[in-house]
Amino acid sequence: MGSPRWQVAGRAFAHIARFHPEITAFRRDLHAHPELGFEEVYTAARVQESLRACGVDEIHTGIGKTGVVGVIRGRSTASRRMIGLRADMDALPMCEDNGFAWRSAKKGLMHGCGHDGHTAMLVGAARYLAETRNFDGTAILIFQPGEEGFAGARVMIEDGLFDRFPVQSVFAMHNWPGMPAGTVGLNSGAMMAAADRITIEVTGRGGHGAHAYQTVDPVLVSAHIITAVQSIVSRNVRPIDAAVISICAVQAGDLGAMSVVPGKATLVGTVRTFCDKVQRQVEQRLAEMCGAVASGFGATAAVRFERIYPATINTATEALFAGDVAQGLVGARHVERNMEPSMGAEDFSFMLQKKPGAYLRIGQGIKDGAYLHNSRYDFNDEILPLGAAMHAGLVEQGMPLKASAAPKENAKAGVMQ
Repeated sequence: MGSPRWQVAGRAFAHIARFHPEITAFRRDLHAHPELGFEEVYTAARVQESLRACGVDEIHTGIGKTGVVGVIRGRSTASRRMIGLRADMDALPMCEDNGFAWRSAKKGLMHGCGHDGHTAMLVGAARYLAETRNFDGTAILIFQPGEEGFAGARVMIEDGLFDRFPVQSVFAMHNWPGMPAGTVGLNSGAMMAAADRITIEVTGRGGHGAHAYQTVDPVLVSAHIITAVQSIVSRNVRPIDAAVISICAVQAGDLGAMSVVPGKATLVGTVRTFCDKVQRQVEQRLAEMCGAVASGFGATAAVRFERIYPATINTATEALFAGDVAQGLVGARHVERNMEPSMGAEDFSFMLQKKPGAYLRIGQGIKDGAYLHNSRYDFNDEILPLGAAMHAGLVEQGMPLKASAAPKENAKAGVMQ
């Protein structure tokens, strides 16, 4: 797959590296056939086909509409433990500007966030785990639809995911172009922010732009609201806490009517926070401030605050464990255990609200400045065996076989190609 890049230790990586070309081909096929949330029919079928070929014990479909769950039992199940591993499958409604052979075959759809790679890594882990079964318990492989704004994790949970598969812990990984390939990052608390949608409806009184004194101009009111709400973060939220308020769209009037003051204006934006207390504080202050500003101009403002995704909060014990697994693969200096959280959001948060677990970032490096959601982005296939080995390590070390049943460790460090 290319020239040697970095050292990775362990039997799992060495085993998975042998079928690296096959995982890559699978990933590129998914990239060429992107599908939006709850429309992942082709993707789910390819996952099922691959899991059958791997020899997993059970394949469950239709959980959360297009979700797929694979079940692999270890050499022993005496521990009665279950560990869940999750990969997201959906793509984005965006055009791709790449020219390679596996570019999107669907106009206006693209795997611009690497979910094709996440799915391929979990399929790679499935093959290894099914072929070796060096663990005591049951691995639950969760192929989730609709992460990109559809709350697919919540839908799978509502569809009985954890009732049918009562895992003791659950883990997920996301590629991160801002980190060098061959590295892993996480922390023991907030990894991603809560994402909330705000809609502010400003109602004034329309009229002639030449006689504005006879109107209550909602555009003017909106401008003051946009400025005023920024003071919530700077003057109401403690400096040691974190919050973002972004007004991202404003709609008012008609661009073809230069002299008509409209009667209404709508503002749409997002709020990002890490804890419930700050989230509630921002919600309350938005309502108070928008209403007060509008009232000062003789207008009214109604604020709708919609909770979309909760914050993604790792549990300390599982984060420590996952960091240890990563360290065993790539070494301590390539694992960032106190990673700065992102103000982005992730619906794996719904799973972490139900089960202990951890969300990790796996570095993939950056090429041509193409970060996530960029039209030139592509998943780095070199990290596929490392991600698969990380999944496998979470299972093997989280549900270890007794010494008498475990195979002897004789694999030398592998070389990531």
